[in-house]
Amino acid sequence: MGVIYQSMESVKSSVDIDRLSTWMDSMELGTGPLSNIVYLAGGTQNILVRFTRSNREYILRRPPVHLRKSSNETMRREARVLKAISTTDVPHARLIASCPEEDVLGAAFYLMEPVDGFNPTTGLLPHHANSEEVRRRMGFALVEGIASLGQLDYLEVGLEGFGRPENFLERQVPRWKSQLESYADYDGWTGIKALPGVADVEKWLEANRPVHFVPGIIHGDYHLANVMYCPDSAELAAIVDWELSTIGDPLLDLGWLMATWPDEDSMSSGITTVKPWKGFPTADELVEHYKARSERDLSHIEWYGVLACYKLGVLLEGTYARACAGKVPKEMGDLLHGKTIRLFERALRWIK
Repeated sequence: MGVIYQSMESVKSSVDIDRLSTWMDSMELGTGPLSNIVYLAGGTQNILVRFTRSNREYILRRPPVHLRKSSNETMRREARVLKAISTTDVPHARLIASCPEEDVLGAAFYLMEPVDGFNPTTGLLPHHANSEEVRRRMGFALVEGIASLGQLDYLEVGLEGFGRPENFLERQVPRWKSQLESYADYDGWTGIKALPGVADVEKWLEANRPVHFVPGIIHGDYHLANVMYCPDSAELAAIVDWELSTIGDPLLDLGWLMATWPDEDSMSSGITTVKPWKGFPTADELVEHYKARSERDLSHIEWYGVLACYKLGVLLEGTYARACAGKVPKEMGDLLHGKTIRLFERALRWIK
């Protein structure tokens, strides 16, 4: 996903409070003025606004000020998947109402309940920072989130047509290879040759692709930055940011964890998403924990880890390519390019 920059002034202007109030009236969502309005996000990506009406708290989520081609459809899909899992035990922010139309705020949006929790990548609370045992449980709770999601029957919860599970695995390498090659359109991009072992990774993925899988719901971007933990325990409060969710092979979510999970190299270099890190399970322990809670066949789980490295690397390299063309700050592009290189290096270690 490309990084989109927007000023707080433009973010505030993108949420017309009067029009929002009128729409909420039509939905019978409280009465009177909106109060305690706080803009929670807006520097990049989607916009989050917290407010109160009739003594009830709401979180509004809408696309960024500068809409991408798929922004509105993405918002509609997020609302649909939240509605679908509303009666399940998958931790998530509860959907209150959605507005698929674009004429109220200039974009599709939805309202959800606030989550009493925190994101660990922004800093651990004392309860979590002071206990290796708590941090170990945090890792296992993370796995249990996608194990629960992967067990759902997507047809039973109303997600027929939400994705194309047919030939899902066969489409992966051609789809992301095409996207990587498309970055050549950006002037100044250093090219595929600057990335280690791209052709080797692609060849291995095609040669070792699993033959069968059971379709299910995929979060699509599952890692520590996209979950919230309970403030007084190691349990998940919610899985957030469902914009890449679809129907496919849920083992790709586990592969995504493997691709983004700190290993010995990253820990020795001080590259961890959460500090302190000591106590968290290893990636192998996460896989074993998932295996004990799922009926899915994990005999090819390394393939999903390599695919996740490849796919995420391609996504991050897109921002670097745009940075080379002067469309994104150079510092951001260089940072993500470094992550892309480390992802391909990790994939190469797994296939050799």
